Amino acid sequence: MLTVGLTGGMGSGKSSVSARLREHGARVVDADAIAREVVAPGEPALAELAEAFGADVIAADGTLDRALLARRAFADDASRRRLNAITHPRIAARTAELFALARPGEVLVHDMPLLIENGLAGDHDLVVVVHAPEEIRVRRLVESRGVDAADARRRIAAQIDDATRLAAADVVLDNSGTREELVEQVDRLWRGRLAPEAAKRA
Repeated sequence: MLTVGLTGGMGSGKSSVSARLREHGARVVDADAIAREVVAPGEPALAELAEAFGADVIAADGTLDRALLARRAFADDASRRRLNAITHPRIAARTAELFALARPGEVLVHDMPLLIENGLAGDHDLVVVVHAPEEIRVRRLVESRGVDAADARRRIAAQIDDATRLAAADVVLDNSGTREELVEQVDRLWRGRLAPEAAKRA
């Protein structure tokens, strides 16, 4: 098995790369999907969040009101630590469960926005960073997600800087061009490095 840590800043195109790798046959473990799964209705973490941050963080339909939780949980360090204490152990446990399903010879992609911030780069055989200049990323967030430009810049500024992210990369995929150009880079990476290396480990 070859483990690949896939990361990139907001609007970089990481999700497109993840999707293409999945099409090639990679086993993708999506950190964002796991984070949503552990706080789904019926999960113990949801009740604990309501107890810690107020019953109204659960919306009328029974799901988590993420915006309200974020406002309360990131108001100060103590609140953020309380949130992390509830969610992080469950996210880690579920991630480990999904990693354990991987078979010899597979490419396992850990799609994780905070891979480097959380100090997990060294846990993977290869770190792939999807990169695009900030102005291109802001434009994509505005056009594809309807994010306000100023808000997009604030969110990007809250992440680690590009130099730190790029310094941790074994492979950089340049997504400053078209989607087709990005897909071509992913295909070359798969054929030239990921698939052959995983096959050696079968």
